[in-house]
Amino acid sequence: MVKETGEKIPLKIYAILLVTFLSVLSLVGQITILGKQVYDITGRELDLGLLGLAEFAPTFLLAPFTGSLADRMDRRILFLWALLGEGAVSVILFWYATTNPTSILPIFWLVIFLGVCRAFAAPSGRALAVDMSPVSTVPRVVAFGSIAMQSGLIIGPVLFGFLFVAYEPLPYLVSAICLGGGALILGFVPSSKIQLLKTTGTKNALSDALEGFKFIRHTPMLFGAISLDLAAVLFGGAVALLPAIAEDRLGVGAVGLGWLRAAVGIGAGVVAVAMAIRPLNRHIGKTLLSVVAVFGLGTIVLGLSRNYVLAFVAVLILSAADAVSMFIRATLVPLATPGHMRGRVLALENVFIGDSNELGAFESGVTAALMGLTGAIIFGGVGTLAVVVIWWFCFPVLRKVNQFDEVQTFNEESSS
Repeated sequence: MVKETGEKIPLKIYAILLVTFLSVLSLVGQITILGKQVYDITGRELDLGLLGLAEFAPTFLLAPFTGSLADRMDRRILFLWALLGEGAVSVILFWYATTNPTSILPIFWLVIFLGVCRAFAAPSGRALAVDMSPVSTVPRVVAFGSIAMQSGLIIGPVLFGFLFVAYEPLPYLVSAICLGGGALILGFVPSSKIQLLKTTGTKNALSDALEGFKFIRHTPMLFGAISLDLAAVLFGGAVALLPAIAEDRLGVGAVGLGWLRAAVGIGAGVVAVAMAIRPLNRHIGKTLLSVVAVFGLGTIVLGLSRNYVLAFVAVLILSAADAVSMFIRATLVPLATPGHMRGRVLALENVFIGDSNELGAFESGVTAALMGLTGAIIFGGVGTLAVVVIWWFCFPVLRKVNQFDEVQTFNEESSS
């Protein structure tokens, strides 16, 4: 358990957490409905995978540069403009949905632009709360941030599922309102006092952008933790196939899909509350590897299930396991990264952790087209278990991490 210091979390942190909640609610709810609409139009699992790729590609390509930008300008302003960009996409999606669309191509272009906005939002938004928090409160802030995010994961899909049934374009309008509200709240949050990098030309900017890559690559503890998630979720991206699972395997509509997608947030939300009450601070590395293995087992059960309740429970379990690993990495990475580099490192970490889900969605869509829905999900779960075994032996430094309090010292020793 984290030592109690008595320091209070600043009020402005709670404002940022509210923005996080609104952002996640709109994003996850909207993506759930987009998956439903795309599958309704084409009926192809591959298109669900391509939808994930459309989300992932912009973030992957832009991460080094958006991270460098987050270290060079006011992160609050960068986050605010990114939210406004996402809101603009939601408005256009609302209009397109009112035309009774029969083509998915405009949806894919809009999702690509949404991915561009997310590439700017992720490093600035994630760094803000840590920037403004006393060091001793960081684990608690991360835990509360996880609660805000998981609350959005729960409420977004369920709310948007009901809105979709009431009027199909309505979820996109609600998404735009939430994102606009988040941007408005950010306007009242004071700027971070973290010293930013000085821009001295394009060449240096590009060099600075690569510093995040170098720092992660030459820090075995971080490289092992971040790459573990990328490899595991690359195989375990079955959540992206939930529209197909709900329609073809379980026989439920938009509301049933919304609850099934909300199970991701419910399982993770329970863990987030537990982490806020009693933060994990023992056997960090071994716990990380263990919960990723549980994630793989939950994916296999989801692949085998043809009963709605069993599928719901499987999603609860795999999402709870993923939430534990997320809490560990979200605490470990900023603690092991100097403040002036957090934008770049968190941008890259967001590719491997936050947006690896979309890359996993692409893999799941492709394997479902080749192997069938059941085969693809089971293959992903087995692949995740194989990744855990390989990382256990290839990254001994990762499994030796014990406490968060030791991260900076341990990091310096393992990197030397």
